[in-house]
Amino acid sequence: MIFEKIPTVPTSEELLNKSYKRAARAKHGKRILDRASKIKAEESMLLTAAHILSDNLINIVRKFPSFDTMPPFYLELADVIVGVEEMKMNLSSVQWAGTKINEIARKYVGMMRSADDVKVVRKAAFGRISSIVDSVDGNLRFMNDARNKLRKLPEIGEGPTIVVAGYPNVGKSSFVALVSTARPEIASYPFTTKGLAVGHFEKKRVRYQIIDTPGLLDRPLEERNEIELQAISALKHVGDVMLFIIDPSETCGYTLDKQMHLLEEIKKEFGIPMIVAANKTDILKNSEKADMSMSTLTGDGVEAVLDRLLDMIPPQDLNIINNH
Repeated sequence: MIFEKIPTVPTSEELLNKSYKRAARAKHGKRILDRASKIKAEESMLLTAAHILSDNLINIVRKFPSFDTMPPFYLELADVIVGVEEMKMNLSSVQWAGTKINEIARKYVGMMRSADDVKVVRKAAFGRISSIVDSVDGNLRFMNDARNKLRKLPEIGEGPTIVVAGYPNVGKSSFVALVSTARPEIASYPFTTKGLAVGHFEKKRVRYQIIDTPGLLDRPLEERNEIELQAISALKHVGDVMLFIIDPSETCGYTLDKQMHLLEEIKKEFGIPMIVAANKTDILKNSEKADMSMSTLTGDGVEAVLDRLLDMIPPQDLNIINNH
């Protein structure tokens, strides 16, 4: 997963302690016999501290994935969770600090060669460098907090994907469990109360994933807050085809009219092929509102619905998987 390799981001205090300890060791390794060797020792101390700090700060930025080349699904999720523009600003501040420290070190090394007291110059350089590192402490803390949140995001693969929608209790999770080869994993996202259930299965050497969306695509969109709407928008980048399940028997607790209203909203929101399947044929045989009928209780019609969904997935998406 693109976020799981981001290492812990240290605080400014941790970075400064590390660099100044190494700088002190660098000085202790020098024999001071005359002015030239004293300049060399102080110079070594300054450059060691500066290089460690600069390298660490720039590497922190490099370890974050590029938000400009990130898959749209993860980009939208990152925006929901940490704010991509704010994240870029914080990364930019830390990058600036890393570059600035090198500039200061070069400037003060030049000043040492003509200074009466090189130790005073080195201390002044340390003061400037410390101020810069301290100035980005808030950025470092923001980035570490973002790292902790982003690392918890479950992985959604890039293979051909079926998204399942519909009101609660219509049989979505039963369908996913029936067609998945293993028990669906519950992908716990911060914007859903129940998490997305992600199942996998293989047909004709193609690996598919199927996503149940409790808490997202199970009630009218006008009831959504901004974060939920953006999460729904992120799902658009993943789904190749959608299964909208209705319960004409209304034993789910929602009228058929309400269910059809949600269907129309989701049709407008998602521009992907869709099948409307009426579930619970064991209670009520047919529905003119649906393309197909099934019973997730008895399994009747489930395989036919799945086969129809797979036929609707664009061929180019299947080729991507086969080529891997």
